[in-house]
Amino acid sequence: MRSAIERFLEHLRAEVRASKHTLRAYRGDLTAFARSVQERRDAEPRLRDLSARNVRAHLAELHGNTAPTTVARKLSALRSFAEFLLRRGEIAENEVALVSSPKRRQALPVALPVEDIGDMIDQPQRPGPRGVRDRAVLEVLYGAGLRVSECSGLDLGDVEVGAGQGRVRVVRGKGGKERLVPLGERGTEALRAYLDVRAALVKPKSPPRALFLGDRGGRMGPRSIRGLVYRRCEETGARARVGPHGLRHSFATHLLESGADLRTIQSMLGHASLSTTQRYTHLSLGKLLDVYESAHPRAKKG
Repeated sequence: MRSAIERFLEHLRAEVRASKHTLRAYRGDLTAFARSVQERRDAEPRLRDLSARNVRAHLAELHGNTAPTTVARKLSALRSFAEFLLRRGEIAENEVALVSSPKRRQALPVALPVEDIGDMIDQPQRPGPRGVRDRAVLEVLYGAGLRVSECSGLDLGDVEVGAGQGRVRVVRGKGGKERLVPLGERGTEALRAYLDVRAALVKPKSPPRALFLGDRGGRMGPRSIRGLVYRRCEETGARARVGPHGLRHSFATHLLESGADLRTIQSMLGHASLSTTQRYTHLSLGKLLDVYESAHPRAKKG
């Protein structure tokens, strides 16, 4: 088996052009499996030992001390190795393909407190049109719960900034699926202020329809928007360093804590499945206890 591992690594290096980091990871994963088999059998591992049974036994050894993502990576390396051997006719079947990947824990994004969001938006921004634009971007991200790609892709015709509250029209996905999201008075006011100064950011090659223009006149891209959010977290001392998705999650969480129902939040976020909305909108234990104590008839004595 060890010579086959070396042939596979050479294939990755010469034909796939895998990086040094990838080669090092594959070598470590495959060598660890070979060593595991050798320790159980007390004999040099052979290609026939690349079985579903041995792979499961190896993964079981890792259970409890290794993160699910790392276990999944090790299994992926073994699958690729077995597929390589199958193509070369060195094994009759790829039994590793029968082994299921471990379930990965989905880490929930952090929701900032309302006060931190307010500081990020309301505390002094950069002077001039760029600061006005930055404020409008933050207001739209949080006020409409947009994905960073959706915010970057907004055109001038996608926003309504009449008297009072405005609206944001989001178009994404196959078939031009769209949704309309309300924008509060503060967000509408910030957008209106930005539109008044947008011309100062226009360059000769600026896209005429793009809503948010970057410092060089092009459409403000997701990377620039992420940088803006991270910078404002640091400048205002937010309790966590979040990106645009953190603002989107904060939007949903704050709505839920204020009494909005999940179906409404699902519609505003543009989720196809309600289960996705539930994953993004978790309440803190303290909030749940507050609701329980104020609403449940048996929560208190007397």
